[in-house]
Amino acid sequence: MSDAHAGDVNRRDFLYLATGAAGVVAVGGIAWPLVSQLAPNAREVAGGAPIEIDISAIEAGQVITVTWRGSKYFVYHLTEEEKAAAEKQEQSHFRDFVAADSRISGPEGGEAVWSIYAANCTHLGCIPTEVKGGGDTWNCPCHGSKFDVTGRVTKGPAPVNLPQPPMVFASAEKLIIGTDKVGA
Repeated sequence: MSDAHAGDVNRRDFLYLATGAAGVVAVGGIAWPLVSQLAPNAREVAGGAPIEIDISAIEAGQVITVTWRGSKYFVYHLTEEEKAAAEKQEQSHFRDFVAADSRISGPEGGEAVWSIYAANCTHLGCIPTEVKGGGDTWNCPCHGSKFDVTGRVTKGPAPVNLPQPPMVFASAEKLIIGTDKVGA
């Protein structure tokens, strides 16, 4: 084999390698944007991320509405009287009975006086309005469903109680909706 022919082989090998490398870069350049556009954007990630709520300023008897994953939730700080009344209600008063203490929570080592549940009627999704006095605290204006302070359905076409989100009390002042683990 002559030196000239050996140079052609080396040059040919280099061209094959260079062409292959350029092809890999080109395929990567095309695939990268296609794959990255499948990933959720920051707004979508934030929409499903847990939210932290400072509950230290919410007075007893006061309710706030928060939004998580595009849905509204009531965060209700029950008074001692409301809590006691909810715990005394008889099973026959409710359409979908669960014990009040299973729907009332609080920070570890703290007082369980918080009731957190979805702000959409389980009948057709209307947002109940607050009514003070009597046994029912929430009234669905569209079809007349009624709910108590813990979100349990008492009357109307709503078939089940207002659902509760996954949540955890990180401290006495901080509630996290969207997870059931502290630090998650």
